[in-house]
Amino acid sequence: MTCWRFFCQNPGKRQLPELKIAGGGEIGMKDSISRRAFLKKSGTLGTLTALDGMLPTYAWSNFLSAVTPAMQLSGDVINLTIARTPFRIDHRTTTATTVNGTVPGPLLRLREGQDVTLNVTNRLDETSSIHWHGILLPPEMDGVPGVSFPGIEPGTTFSYRFTIRQYGTYWFHSHSGGQEQAGVYAPMIIDPLEPDPIQYDREYVIMLSDWSFSSVDAMIGKLKKQPGYFNFQKRTLGDFIKDVMQDGWLPAFDNYLMWARMRMDPTDLADVTGYAYTYLMNGLTSAANWTGIFRPGERVRLRFIQAGAMTFQDIRIPGLRMTVVQADGQNVQPVEVDEFRIGPAETYDIIVEPKEDRAYTIFAETLDRSGFARGTLAPRPGMTAEIPPRRSRPLLTMADMGMRHMNAESHGDHESHDAARGEPTKGMQLDDTHGEHDRPGHLDTKPVRHAADDHGPGNQFIPDFTQSRMDEPGIGLGNDGRRVLVYTDLKSLKPYPDQRKPERELEIHLTGHMERFIWSFDGKKYSDAREPILFHHGERLRWIFVNDTMMDHTMHLHGMWMYLENGAGAYLPRKHTVLVKPAERISVAITADAPGPWAFHCHLLLHMETGMFRVVETLDAVPGTEP
Repeated sequence: MTCWRFFCQNPGKRQLPELKIAGGGEIGMKDSISRRAFLKKSGTLGTLTALDGMLPTYAWSNFLSAVTPAMQLSGDVINLTIARTPFRIDHRTTTATTVNGTVPGPLLRLREGQDVTLNVTNRLDETSSIHWHGILLPPEMDGVPGVSFPGIEPGTTFSYRFTIRQYGTYWFHSHSGGQEQAGVYAPMIIDPLEPDPIQYDREYVIMLSDWSFSSVDAMIGKLKKQPGYFNFQKRTLGDFIKDVMQDGWLPAFDNYLMWARMRMDPTDLADVTGYAYTYLMNGLTSAANWTGIFRPGERVRLRFIQAGAMTFQDIRIPGLRMTVVQADGQNVQPVEVDEFRIGPAETYDIIVEPKEDRAYTIFAETLDRSGFARGTLAPRPGMTAEIPPRRSRPLLTMADMGMRHMNAESHGDHESHDAARGEPTKGMQLDDTHGEHDRPGHLDTKPVRHAADDHGPGNQFIPDFTQSRMDEPGIGLGNDGRRVLVYTDLKSLKPYPDQRKPERELEIHLTGHMERFIWSFDGKKYSDAREPILFHHGERLRWIFVNDTMMDHTMHLHGMWMYLENGAGAYLPRKHTVLVKPAERISVAITADAPGPWAFHCHLLLHMETGMFRVVETLDAVPGTEP
């Protein structure tokens, strides 16, 4: 959808804000120049005209630059249509499932306190849905078929109606089958009623995603037959010889033998890799090079949204320090970093201040180093900067498996955050207890012995010990001198109202059988565990996530905030999605203030689809009390 088509179809919104053209000048409705004429004049039409109509207007920031995106959908009533649309990836045209004909879908710009109606029409031949990720609303408006509403049948329209109770950077996506991976996702920005405490001169949405020409069902079928189907970075004879030369024959042989006995692979970092995925930035490949324009000296706000179905990415902008100011739509005390990891469904807002009149590369490298997305910040269109060399893929260690001798083994590529800052790494003391849980914003860092229960055949492996790893940057990060964001860095900008200590504690284990590609909680996939997890309305509870697997997961709770218990006291950060590392034990505090049924799941799409899903139900009252 182009700017001009939008205004023709919406006669009540013909006032177009003036748009700054890179290099000077302005363009508005009063000008006779069309976007096509502008692109031709700028010399960019020939290479990108095939993308016209396949991208939302905010993805054209390399041509039309403003403090806000060039076009967005706003107002109290917004119409969205889900349909199949031709979509071009470099020189190949395919079919995507789109919102209003684009990938990503249109940017929604709303305001805190607004009553909004979003009419979603399904033009597919299958049931569809929209989930408003991280938005607080009534359960019947949450958009999860089978949990809170029946779904949107083909040829019908469903009207989502709710009051906006928050502000920040969010997004929305389908919660039906593989439609999310196929293109049904889009950004959403909610402006605050009060003046924004984050000061900036211009902003850009940067939506990261992974595109595949294969369907989710086809991927799952391949992984069930061969769990390492997409992994082309496995250890080779050359790696073994290198390890022998570095560590000696016996240690190297023992390490390989141990992994073989466990039937595990230390290179199994991502179920789906760059072999099957093309990584996109605002719907563009790295070759197309999405570009955001700046003037030297400006404060530029970048709103990163990870819409990837299965992808963790490490974000850096060589030559620029980044100041993190918001996480999952919630303002945090500013943290200056060189790099941060973002998992599926997380969002981070950062501020950069480019001083020089030159281009900077926005580099989003996958955790397994099998691919990357790339864009550019530049003072003028057409400029590029050097793409950083790809780092070698890291290896999982026994520490990631929670093995008994984990404290004696080097953490290799994922030393603690203190070590990453050049400070000595503290040794770990094994403990069979859970530690103290009564201090404000408690952070229990002691390793906890795993219970005897192995959760049955749905769990392939259990670690000896699990512990908090919130002060670690993650595998493959922290050993190159860069300052990496860790969860213990996050502190809310202001204390939140509910400072009660949790009165009840729950524990849930993230489990899986990678040989069979079944993912679950407590060893049971969703089809075997339909009974809801019960919360009581108004209670304050602690929920402990224990990762029994060797993979990172992002856990998403619908309808309620999770207060990350990272030791920040009264300033615990609120998140809607929490990244849990291998062999990690992490806790969140929850105020159960949203009655009704809510989805809880891993946001890695293939994990959710194969069983890593539950329903949380908040009861109206605590048993034994009056409703």
